Amino acid sequence: MSLIVLIQSCNIALHQPSIMRLRPLGTTDLQVSEISLGCMSLGLDHRENARIIHAACDHGVNLFDTADLYDKGFNEISIGKALKDRRDKVFIATKVGNEWQEDGMGWQWNPHKSYIQKAVYESLRRLDTDYIDLYQLHGGTIEDPLDETISAFEELKEAGLIRHYGISSIRPNVVRSWVPDTNIASVMTQYSLIDKRPEEFTLGYLNQHEVGVIVRGAIAKGYLVGKPAMDLLGHSSSDIQHFTRRLIELAQDTPYSPLHLAIAFTLGHPSTTTVAMGASRASHIIQSAKLMQLPPLSPELYESLRTLTPAFAYDSHR
Repeated sequence: MSLIVLIQSCNIALHQPSIMRLRPLGTTDLQVSEISLGCMSLGLDHRENARIIHAACDHGVNLFDTADLYDKGFNEISIGKALKDRRDKVFIATKVGNEWQEDGMGWQWNPHKSYIQKAVYESLRRLDTDYIDLYQLHGGTIEDPLDETISAFEELKEAGLIRHYGISSIRPNVVRSWVPDTNIASVMTQYSLIDKRPEEFTLGYLNQHEVGVIVRGAIAKGYLVGKPAMDLLGHSSSDIQHFTRRLIELAQDTPYSPLHLAIAFTLGHPSTTTVAMGASRASHIIQSAKLMQLPPLSPELYESLRTLTPAFAYDSHR
């Protein structure tokens, strides 16, 4: 997936927008910002959420990713309110498949057509929009009724309720089952310097089939940018502390911060379309978006990042 253009996005009165690089999402007509906003980190204050979302727009972000699961729909409502006056300038991605139980105490997996085609109307209502740009299955197992699920998405697309559909999954066997015979636009997957498991199969496979990749977890739960280290994905806490020190050393004498190096590494893979960054404050997304003001990584620096951490393979769902 190659970079195609530099544009100014989300031009908001009284603010000078930042330059944001765009990439095509798979073979769709969506040209999405290299940095997107993962909205799960938003809180329960509509006004503060709007500040974060509008700051993202000011800095060229045009893709906002949420899910009907987040805060029992409050997250979608907040995004709808914040983007109401600029809906035609942004892309909204949301997810379906986790059905809340009637008592609200938990949820159950439901990839069936009847549920998806009912749930989409609730998401549209909460988002206060007539269409969803990217509707994603929020997970997936190899036992899912794939034909039924795909049929649900295709019918919603034909009806104009969604523009494109994808999945959010880290499971190679699920990705493998979805890609060959569907019109899937994208896969959201976890990928970072600490979690390079997708490099073994998923990323190259998706690139080969021209499916977009939305990266989440680029800073590994914050461990790469100063959060106290804990054991993670086969890495010990001392390993992660070592990786963090090395990342700081690599950032020295460069224009990049460790945050920017971590994001740039994931953007450096040819399959990546966009990196969804969480933000609980406006300053968080502003700092992430400032990567666009810096030059692309040199091949030498990218190689140093690539070899900074060992790569593990998935031990299940293969």
